[in-house]
Parts: sequence; structure tokens; C-alpha cells
Amino acid sequence: MAERGNFGSKLGIVLATAGSAVGLGNIWRFPYMTGQNGGAVFLLTYIGCIFLLGIPGMLSEFMIGRHGQANAAKAYEKVSGSRAWRWVGYLGILTGTVILGFYAVVAGWCCEYLYASVTGKTLGDADYVKDYFVSFSGDLWRPVLWGVVFLLATHFVVVRGVRKGIEKASKRLMPILMVLLIILVVASCMLPGAMEGIRFLLQPDFSKLTSHSMLEALGQAFFSLSLGTSCLCTYASYFKKNINLLQAASQIALLDTLIAIMAGLVIFPAAATVGINPDSGPSLIFITLPNVFQQAFGGIPALAYMVSILFYALLVFAALTSTISMHEIGTAFFSEEMHLPRQKSAWIITAATALICVLCAWSVGAKPEIQIAGVSLMDFCDQLTANVMLPLGGMLACLLVGWFVPKTTVYNEFTNDGQHNQQFYHIVLFAIRYVCPLAILFVFLHQLGIV
Repeated sequence: MAERGNFGSKLGIVLATAGSAVGLGNIWRFPYMTGQNGGAVFLLTYIGCIFLLGIPGMLSEFMIGRHGQANAAKAYEKVSGSRAWRWVGYLGILTGTVILGFYAVVAGWCCEYLYASVTGKTLGDADYVKDYFVSFSGDLWRPVLWGVVFLLATHFVVVRGVRKGIEKASKRLMPILMVLLIILVVASCMLPGAMEGIRFLLQPDFSKLTSHSMLEALGQAFFSLSLGTSCLCTYASYFKKNINLLQAASQIALLDTLIAIMAGLVIFPAAATVGINPDSGPSLIFITLPNVFQQAFGGIPALAYMVSILFYALLVFAALTSTISMHEIGTAFFSEEMHLPRQKSAWIITAATALICVLCAWSVGAKPEIQIAGVSLMDFCDQLTANVMLPLGGMLACLLVGWFVPKTTVYNEFTNDGQHNQQFYHIVLFAIRYVCPLAILFVFLHQLGIV
């Protein structure tokens, strides 16, 4: 088997791993979650969860991956010394594959809307925009075509390997994503009435803080950082031994949070300008926002046209940085465990996720009879991964590092054999052993409607 690749630079590590976290969860899910849970007070709670709980969770997966220097299943076995823990790696691989399958459907919708924005097809009144989405999503082949095309684009990045594919693509995509966001933030914040939206995002009203919103913020933090998918574990297996894990995790969390806030600064000021609260959930980016952009920037039609194009281009780039990481989880597994060439391993994941993509796209469109447990296949996959598989995988990773991995191994990985962060070791270990598992357990129970 060929020697494993690794990232070539610290910048490549930060951009690639941050790219795995930055996606539709930041630019689509975060704004509507913020809108539904009190605005700035939700943002503050979210930031606290990211840095107090998310970073220790990331470090758990980083330590497992870098110590194991293997795909997720093998890494869990090596770091624990027991084959039984391979099942946590299997869970992460399965979770990432299922998510990639239905995520490609939404990414395909973003591609369609980028095309529609370029051709002017999203311009029209609210009823027209709504009908456009219903017509497109209900078509038998168009959503499928876009989803599969998106998976093929992901495939051809992953098949080139870690340094020439994943790292190189991330170094290009992440700066483009940031530039697009900055342009959109400036345009949105210059709108008349934008200040109301900015205040909603940045000026907290603590009377709106509830136990429900706190748990929602915690769930969004773990969702945003891709905890529980074995993505971070897989990427960390390509880290060199001299990488300061705490520094890398902090930089990634900071970049991930910054992009979420910038997405809010795009959407909230524009929505405030036209008197719409962006809390409409999954329909936000495909039904609500096209009309918001048209009304907000309608005084200058060319500007409304460009903002729409830039926004959907942003979504496509953000989705691609995430799908690359999810594809790599399974590709690395088949390549190393089955001793297959990387190209064949990538095709296995592409084929499996394309099948999931097709069935999920049909289940919410042309063939609504494709259901499991009374809901569409796509909703079932979404609920199963978000409510069960992600929190379970994240909790087990923390329990493994906190209670079953020898403390010397944890210490050496966290401090780079005593070279860095010794003063934070006991604090982080306490968070991994006690705080993170309990917090994830609460999220798990909350998602199931128990608390």
C-alpha cells in the first residue's frame, strides 16, 4: 500500500479542517437558528459552547486521529488497544457517508439556484419564487442531476489525494469564500434599515435566553464543527507530529465562528430592511432570501442581480469544502482497510452516496412515497444523523480519550511530548472527561425530546 499522505503546511491544516466545518450549517442553519432563538443572546451562547465545549471535543478526535495515523476505524483501535472501539470509527464513517448523500441534494439545489441567479430566473414576486422551488424540487431529474454533478466534483478533488487534492482545493476555496462573504456583508450592512438587523445579531437581550435556546446553541456548535462524523479524526491522521493541536483547534473554531457571524451580517440586515425575520428554517435560502435580496436591493436591479449570484456562489463553495471532508472519511477507510487504490475507494463512496442522493432527492420531490417511519427518506436521514449518530459519536470519542486511553498518550499528544500547552492540559482533560460527555448527553436527550 502506498505511503499515507499528509498536509504540507500549517495553513493547509487550518484551511482544510476549517473547510470541513464551514458549510451550509454556518451560512444557512446558523442564521435561522439565531432568528428562532433570540438573536444576539443565542450568538453569545453559541460562542461559549464552541470554545468551552467544541474545542475539547475537537481535541479528542484530533488526538485519536494523529496518534492512530490511520483511517477512523483503525485509529480508534490503535489508540484504545481494543478492536471493540473500531465500531465507533465505523459509526463515524457511516454517519459521514449518509450525511454526504443527503447533503449533496441541498448542495445540488444551491447549484441550481446559482444557475437560476445567473440567468435571472429567481427574479419575481414571492409567489413566483416559491413556485420555482416547488417546480424544481418536484422534477424527476433536475435535482438528481445537480446532486450527482456535485458529488463528482467532490470525487475529483478527493481522488487527487491529501496534499494535491484536499489541501490545494481548500487553499483556493476558503479565500474565495471569505472574499464573497466580505463583499456580501458590506453590501448588506450599507442598506437603509440595516442597523436593526445588526442590533438583533450583536446586541443581546438576556430575557430571551431559555434552556431550550441554550441546548439549541450547544447542538448547533457540535453540528457546525462536524463533531461525531470521524471527519476531524480522519483529517488529524494526516497531521504531522509537530502540529500544536490546541492552537490548530482554536484557530479552526475561531474561523468557523467568524464565518457564521458574517453570514448573519449578510442575512439579518437585508431581512430587516424589508421587514422579514429570517427564522423560516430550511426554506430560508430557497424561498425567503431570493425575495429578500430582490426587495432590499431592488432600487438598483444590477446590484440585486449580483448579490443573488454571489450569495449562491458562496453556498456552493461552502458546501464543497464540507463534502470533500465527508467523502475523505470513507475513501481513507476503503483504501487502507481493503487495500484498494485510492481511485477505486473514492468511486465506492461516490457510487454509494449518489444512490442515497437520488433516493433522498426523489423522496422530497417527485416520489414522496419513498419514506421510512412515516417521513421522507431525506428527513429520516437528517434526523437520524443529527439526533442520534452525531451526538453519540462525539460523546464516545470524548469518553474514549477521557477514560480509556492511557493518560501518558493523551498528555504526549496534547502537549507534543511536553513542548506545548502543559498549563492547559488538566483543564482540557477535565472538560473531555466530564463536561463534554454530559453536555453532549443533554443535546442527545434534547434532540430526542426527552429534556
